[in-house]
Amino acid sequence: MNASEAASPAGQGDDLPAVAPQLRALRRRAGLTLEAAAGSAGLSPAHLSRLETGHRQPSLPMLLALARIYGTTVSDLLGETAADRDAIVRAADMEPTRAAGWTYFQAGAPGRGMQALRVRVPYRAQGDIVRVHPGEEWLYVLSGRLRLRLGDGAHLLAPGDSAHFDSLTPHRLNADDPGGVELLFVHTLLQSPTATLCLGHPTGEPS
Repeated sequence: MNASEAASPAGQGDDLPAVAPQLRALRRRAGLTLEAAAGSAGLSPAHLSRLETGHRQPSLPMLLALARIYGTTVSDLLGETAADRDAIVRAADMEPTRAAGWTYFQAGAPGRGMQALRVRVPYRAQGDIVRVHPGEEWLYVLSGRLRLRLGDGAHLLAPGDSAHFDSLTPHRLNADDPGGVELLFVHTLLQSPTATLCLGHPTGEPS
């Protein structure tokens, strides 16, 4: 298995409905063989076959890749209707998720091509992790100061500052203040080997 095939075993991806019944039908409707679809998505045919039979649950980036290849949307692939997708996310419904010291609050609807998060980064958390993955990122500093290493450049961002960059540019985020930093974060993780809340892990490691 290559790094882009990281996914949850069946039964562990409880945040996503079962998509196996739709995957094979959508591939056949698109007129693609298992090998052709898997190659376009950066997967092995065996791994895609396991997704289609429900033996593996795909990550959100995997669903984004397959939806694009099949000419549909993640919402349609998941069997959602317009009524299922609430445009409003209430503060009381933002459950925290913690990974490698960071705390994430989902600030947007799930299953979208663009994901919005509110992120708390403690001081000295994940200081040596450099991230490189397909997609784009936009961040806005809400409080504290953020030290952003972007390619060969280093930047110190204060509250009200923002950054928008290609995620294939090696990047590293650190809180510059002992009290940490809080960010508003929007990203697209197209064909990334990471799962929904992947930003606390280096490329190739599961959430």
